[in-house]
Amino acid sequence: MVTLHREVTAHLSRAADAVILETPYGFQVNRDDISTRAREYFRRSVSLATAVAPDAEIDGPSGEGGADKVRDRVRRAEWVFAGPGSPSYALGRWNTMRLGEILRERVSRGYGVTVMASAAACTVGFAALPVYEIYKAGHPPEWLPGLDLMSTLGLRVAVIPHYDNTEGGTHDTRLCYLGEPRLIALEERLPDDSAVLGIDEHTAVIVDLDTSLVRVWGRGTMTIRRKGISTPVFGGTTLPLEQLRGLVRGTPSAAVPPSRRSPEDAGDVAHRSGDDAATLQEAFAAAELRFSAAQKARDAARMADVAVELESVIAAWSADMEEDLGGEGARTVLHGMIRRLAGAAGRGLCEPERTLGRIVTPLLELRTRLRTGGPTSWPMWCARPWQPVASRSATQHRAASDGGKGKSTTSRPVPVRKRRRCDPFRLNCASAYGLQ
Repeated sequence: MVTLHREVTAHLSRAADAVILETPYGFQVNRDDISTRAREYFRRSVSLATAVAPDAEIDGPSGEGGADKVRDRVRRAEWVFAGPGSPSYALGRWNTMRLGEILRERVSRGYGVTVMASAAACTVGFAALPVYEIYKAGHPPEWLPGLDLMSTLGLRVAVIPHYDNTEGGTHDTRLCYLGEPRLIALEERLPDDSAVLGIDEHTAVIVDLDTSLVRVWGRGTMTIRRKGISTPVFGGTTLPLEQLRGLVRGTPSAAVPPSRRSPEDAGDVAHRSGDDAATLQEAFAAAELRFSAAQKARDAARMADVAVELESVIAAWSADMEEDLGGEGARTVLHGMIRRLAGAAGRGLCEPERTLGRIVTPLLELRTRLRTGGPTSWPMWCARPWQPVASRSATQHRAASDGGKGKSTTSRPVPVRKRRRCDPFRLNCASAYGLQ
């Protein structure tokens, strides 16, 4: 998602106040490591300097003052990001800190950029999905009250990210690990004027409040689901915000415009660079294709460049806050590239000894024998057609041919064929390598 992050931050100044909310993953013992990696990712890949707003404890050493500082920081920040973790934990902490009020205010007044991804995206609707409790702990399916940021846009929705997840393999983990049967049960509890807004993985829904336009970015789809009926809005589609409101309400006239994918949203995987790929899998698949093409063209420098680029891409993705499958696969492809480079280099180092080394010595011996008295039947002369090596007049030429009885006339050059001694070694080498 590097390209998207660069796009939404392009208008920010270098000194912009950018904040990462720690709360969604604040319960994890490695939260400091996650924060460090997130800051490094945005610094290196997006050129954005960020600060982390801690998961402040009201009853801790910092007291209410700590939460108040976080609220003030988030309210004034030009860019706010919240990502993976636990939706239910984030909701509980943000309600306690009264940070949900600040986030709603940011959206209602259209201030700055607010990015909610993965677990944080689950919280932005009027109803939120407690993923861990249902999928991991076996709690019965139920909705939690959400932050309801979307209602400020006129959208009464429950947002479900990871809508097309397939990690389960043999069991259904679509719909953010919920699965179809449990979503059907939860849909019955939604009000008639509401809908589920599903967002596929490696996909984003961008709401521009200045233009009142909604754009679906990425390789996947935004899905509006009402009472079991889904309306897909494909990546690359831009539609008015009012039209999206109609889809949520079930207005019959709210038709979806056809997809108009831009180069950033879609394209031939083989021609995508690491930065433009929507997933790490796409990045290393494209790199493998470019490497094979360079190997076929015997372009060693390009092969090395692709391997180095893939290593940089793996490093960049490893710093991404959102967990992304494909790390092991990417490293396997990179290791394969290194082995193929080593094989090509090994063949190149051995080539002179294995091929030319076996024929040079006999040929040198042959040349020595021929030069010191080889067979007289070898062709020792060769003709080169019509090289003017001497200049004789036409009269001299006729005199030479009629015994010197011709009359003198105006002289003009006559070309004479020149013969030179040839080296049989050179003749045979030229023949052997097709150079004659």
